[in-house]
Amino acid sequence: MQTEKTNISPKYNPAEVEKKWYDIWEKSGYFRGDVQPDREPYSIVMPPPNVTGQLHLGHAMDNTLQDILIRWKRMQGYNALWVPGTDHAGIATQARVEEHLAAEGISKYDLGREAFLEKVWEWKDTYGKRITSQLRLLGASCDWERERFTMDEGCSLAVREAFVSLFEKGLIYRGEYMINWCPKCQTTISDIEVEFAELDSHLWHIRYPLADGTGAISVATTRPETMLGDTAVAVHPEDERYRDLIGKELILPVMNRRIPVIADAYVDPAFGSGAVKITPAHDPNDLEIGERHGLEHVVVINKDAVMTEEAGKFAGLDRYQCRELLVEELQRDGFLIRVEDYSHSVGHCYRCDTVIEPLTSKQWFVKMQPLAQPAIRAVEEGRTRFVPSRFTKVYSGWLENIRDWCISRQLWWGHRIPVWYCKCGEMICSRQDPTSCPACGNDELLQDPDVLDTWFSSGLWPFEVLGWPEKTEELAHFYPTSVLVTGRDIIFFWVARMMFMALEFGGDVPFRDVFIHGLILDAQGRKMSKSLGNGVDPIEVIDQYGADTLRFMMVTGNTPGNDLKFQKDRLEGIRNFTNKIWNASRFLLMNLEDGGTTAPDPSVYEMEDRWILDRYNETIRSVTGSLERYELGDAAQTIYDFVWSTFCDWYIEMVKPRLYGKRSEESRQAARFVLGRVLTGTMALLHPFMPFITEEIWQHLPHQGDTIMLSQWPEPVEEWSDPALSRDMDLVMDIVRGVRNIRAEMNVPVGRKVAVVLLAEEEATAGMLEEASVYLEILAGASSVAVSHGGEKPDRAASQVLSGVTIAMPLEGMIDFDVERKRLARELEKLGGEVARLEKKLNNDGFLAKAPAAVVEGEKKKLSDYRAKRDAVRAGLEKLG
Repeated sequence: MQTEKTNISPKYNPAEVEKKWYDIWEKSGYFRGDVQPDREPYSIVMPPPNVTGQLHLGHAMDNTLQDILIRWKRMQGYNALWVPGTDHAGIATQARVEEHLAAEGISKYDLGREAFLEKVWEWKDTYGKRITSQLRLLGASCDWERERFTMDEGCSLAVREAFVSLFEKGLIYRGEYMINWCPKCQTTISDIEVEFAELDSHLWHIRYPLADGTGAISVATTRPETMLGDTAVAVHPEDERYRDLIGKELILPVMNRRIPVIADAYVDPAFGSGAVKITPAHDPNDLEIGERHGLEHVVVINKDAVMTEEAGKFAGLDRYQCRELLVEELQRDGFLIRVEDYSHSVGHCYRCDTVIEPLTSKQWFVKMQPLAQPAIRAVEEGRTRFVPSRFTKVYSGWLENIRDWCISRQLWWGHRIPVWYCKCGEMICSRQDPTSCPACGNDELLQDPDVLDTWFSSGLWPFEVLGWPEKTEELAHFYPTSVLVTGRDIIFFWVARMMFMALEFGGDVPFRDVFIHGLILDAQGRKMSKSLGNGVDPIEVIDQYGADTLRFMMVTGNTPGNDLKFQKDRLEGIRNFTNKIWNASRFLLMNLEDGGTTAPDPSVYEMEDRWILDRYNETIRSVTGSLERYELGDAAQTIYDFVWSTFCDWYIEMVKPRLYGKRSEESRQAARFVLGRVLTGTMALLHPFMPFITEEIWQHLPHQGDTIMLSQWPEPVEEWSDPALSRDMDLVMDIVRGVRNIRAEMNVPVGRKVAVVLLAEEEATAGMLEEASVYLEILAGASSVAVSHGGEKPDRAASQVLSGVTIAMPLEGMIDFDVERKRLARELEKLGGEVARLEKKLNNDGFLAKAPAAVVEGEKKKLSDYRAKRDAVRAGLEKLG
């Protein structure tokens, strides 16, 4: 049994304590997770944050949840491993470096590819440790000796193995398809990286005249600039209006190019005019129709979102400038029939919010259907479980309707596609860089300039960080991992991709559970963003309140899958909680200086000792059960309630007379033992949530071992369970509250002792209350407590009826009845006036119509509060006769 001999500080200093203990933990190797075949493994891989990013509240919450789980399992005796790492974040990192260079008047093209990549690596080395150092401030207990980076040597080997393997199986192919192009980022983005937003725009109705002069067809478009690339107008083959026009030619307005009228079942004859302009080069649906009918692809918008030479007189204009001038010309020449307001969903780049441009381009794709089906089955069979389960449908629904994944990106920073081209036409996909062409022997080969989508390498994360493609002992011991903790916003981006990659290469699912959490919103329920200016820097919060306070605030009130509002007043409340813990611990330690470490005979325990041990037992069960169900918020709230109310506000107050020597020495030692045992165990329960303050307190308490983080997770002691006693004590506490309420209602001075009469309906209850009467003296200021079974209430006594017991408090001599009646009468008159005023206001239709809803609700709450106070004062008057 050990105890740190230094005195505990009068005031808790988070900054000092947190730095001290994190350094000790890391240097002592407590975070390490080595392969130990004789122990049951528990493993988590950290969702890798951007290597040059900085900690935001989303990271803070995600990693706090992971840290709670890994600390809990470590204390339960599992061989726990939490692997940290960072992501190279292709688009984001390259954009940051390009912006930095642009400020110096340099572009990446001025440097060339190799020199630019050297600059990116320098940037990564300069800023790459920032976010991992911030995770340390948060208390993340991951195995930093195993830290990985998605472009380190091992991950690069894994990425190349995965690409070549999929290529050899025919699951990776190159083709010219419609892709989502970001004109600002200058790269493709996958379908799920396109964010759609409703925009108010217009629908332009344009007249396309028949070439033979016999009439015209009306078409409608939200993007008139694309009509310059039209190569047909399509109608439904069974649409009677156009049946005789199929096969005829139209004159494309402005361009004066002849285009055919074609029939295709894709067209909805009930929408608009039933005729659709077809632009195969700039719309994915039009591309499919164009391929079915052998239509030409006329590209009129380039990768900079600027009109091409094919756009004729509009060449060189921005797409929106072209739109404006083209509409003016259509109107002038009589081709514009009408313009109507129209709201529609428009795709934007998830990274820079630029409107994406659908373009046809030669890109690399992963064939998804063969990979998606095993990933769907794995969840259906229960091999991987989503928590909450409702996200199973979200996951499966996306995979069931998945399109092939475009994995090439027109960037320089990232995993370069391992494909080389020879001038003889040979294409070489290889695990090693080829030195010559296997077909013709030429040694002048050109590697594909594109890099892989960042999510391709991230999809391998759960098994590549454990050594794949090598068959390592870590992979054999720790894989599949136990749980993935991640936000609901990247189920498509990342979770699904890890599933099908793992099943293809890892031989099993990547994780047994997927614990989904929501987003952190501001106090008004809005997403945090730079544009709203409502972001919160977690490092500033840690500096002001400490990491434990931030962690606990982000967990309490947090339920799986649901969003959480960040409210600063909750930080103040949690800081008060840490101070409560600290002060209670100081009080206890002052009373443990010369003993309290030896367990007494159970017969010595008094009623409050047996009660707190039962409540502690139940708290262990509840917290452990909540953690097993991933209900971390419930677990945290249970500990909070037990510490604040049960332990500090009730038990400590109950035992103070015993600690101060007002009972026997035997009773004093029993109280000290129970206090020490419960506080030590409670610190262990709280440790995963608030690791720093619990370690500091634990070190001063009697303990075994070097650190709380490797101490044993508390388990219930069966002989301590006594639910009947806890029910009795609940009644005692209700009586204490009842006496306090009567004192307050009757305006009895705080320091004045009062006589209390308890009338019990059952004899057994009366016996129990006789034993418990001391608590009313300690906690309710009772001078005497008279307990009777079936007695009568004294005259001129205030009373309160509880279940099975009536509390009576004789008022004679306690208060001046006349003075108190007058005071309550004045108070009743005042409250009655407020009630009347608010009732009149809320019955005013004009006020209800004009006032904001929040103001009306506020007034309704005031009315409810005033009515409750009025009724309480009226009841007090009645008690006085």
